[in-house]
Amino acid sequence: MPTSRRSKAFAACMALLAAAATTTTTAGITTTAAAAPDPLARFHHQRVDWHACALGADDTLGRALDAAGADCADITVPLDYAAPRGRTITVAVSRLKATDTDHRVGPLLLNDGGPAGPSLHMPLTKSTVMGDVAGRYDLIGMDPRFVGRSTPLDCGWDLGSAPLRSAGTDRAAYLREVAVARDLARRCERAHGDVLPYVTTRNTARDMDVVRAALGADTLSYLGYSYGSYLGEVYTQLFPGRTDRMVLDGVNSPQLYEQTLLHSARAANEAALRAWASWAAARHGTYGLGATRAEVLGTVARILDAAAHEPLRIGTGTPYLLDEHVLPAVLVGGLGSDLDGRRADLAGTVRLLASAADRKPVEPSEALAGQLEFLLTGAGSAPASQMTAIVCGDVAERRGVGSYWRAVQASRERFPLAGPLADNITPCEFWGRPAEEPTVLDNDVPALLVAATGDPRTVYAGARAVRAQWPSSRLLTVDGARQHGLYGEYGNACVDDRVNAYLRTGRLPAHDPTCRV
Repeated sequence: MPTSRRSKAFAACMALLAAAATTTTTAGITTTAAAAPDPLARFHHQRVDWHACALGADDTLGRALDAAGADCADITVPLDYAAPRGRTITVAVSRLKATDTDHRVGPLLLNDGGPAGPSLHMPLTKSTVMGDVAGRYDLIGMDPRFVGRSTPLDCGWDLGSAPLRSAGTDRAAYLREVAVARDLARRCERAHGDVLPYVTTRNTARDMDVVRAALGADTLSYLGYSYGSYLGEVYTQLFPGRTDRMVLDGVNSPQLYEQTLLHSARAANEAALRAWASWAAARHGTYGLGATRAEVLGTVARILDAAAHEPLRIGTGTPYLLDEHVLPAVLVGGLGSDLDGRRADLAGTVRLLASAADRKPVEPSEALAGQLEFLLTGAGSAPASQMTAIVCGDVAERRGVGSYWRAVQASRERFPLAGPLADNITPCEFWGRPAEEPTVLDNDVPALLVAATGDPRTVYAGARAVRAQWPSSRLLTVDGARQHGLYGEYGNACVDDRVNAYLRTGRLPAHDPTCRV
């Protein structure tokens, strides 16, 4: 998703790229100009202190990394790349070292998306799908700046801090959303106003290059999912020539990266909802949501209408109160995959919500309880704060409070579920102006792009746009899939084999390949 504003940070980056030695030839005599001093030398040449990953007995992730033979480190980076002698922060990385030293390629940096997705765990999950190819790489997980273990940011959001909220059914409901968005922005400004200008994708990309240099590598290979594809695109723009093998899965185009995030995916989510409703109707005997697609969609509409009149009570004792602003995020969250297991999870949730809409006492499943804990309490404050800070730091713009309501009203008929969610106001409306202009790609990178035609998060049109921008790339399409995240996540052997073949050899297919569901 896009990023940044042209400022001193941009100038410093350009100066850094220009600091390489230059060669000139005059009258047959070749001379080499002295390289300018590297303003980031102390970061590029820092000693990396690798150590055990577990932070304590209760650190499940750290213990799993240790058990797999991984090690961890904290890499020091500038807070502000325009002032590299100033304040510093650390980014946490994990490493699963290459075992096939005869065919070692180098570091493969991994990003799980988000924005604000921790990625320290990824050497564990990706080594499985990579199989023997994993042994050719040092697999590097990196929590982006201010996320996970990388100097984490938390604005202290409490009830109602869901990162994506719906506008509601009427103007009064929308005005409550305006108040929520303004309050969340002010809380972040009070808590972290000194660092918010630097919580950006462009700075995370710069951190990636510090990690590359600190690892002693001339180039990075990269695997990024969803928002991670955008991060990879930004890296290639800021640091041309420093990528080796590059896989972007769930490709997000800079042209479609904006502060409302899901605007371009409204139609894809409505289509995914209809497809899921047909699936549920075929299993009416199991879930009781309706025997036809129309009946299932009617059940969903009834649930939404009930929440608009009075929040749904989920759980006994101290229940979760699920209102019209958060309920759509729960439903859309279940539409990210067309795998039977994921569709069954959503059907179970909708069945429970239908009982709650009838004002019957219900107990949430363990998965739903965790989701509601994240969306409705302070438990989700840090991830929601981080996601918002990144997006707002990248592409915030003041559009005027009324513009969002007009967009919601214009989209409501065509996109009754996704429109009020995707077009709603966000804290970015009340954020400070980004420090740099959004990134525009004007390069060409020989990458492998992986996308599903029905992806309900980063839409297929975005993948096609990046493919057109990068003629040297290839687009691996999964035709007919409504799935976000394919390699190692969809169980499609065609996808996994083609990506592994590229990571093994570095050779892209001659033409854009297609895999079937």
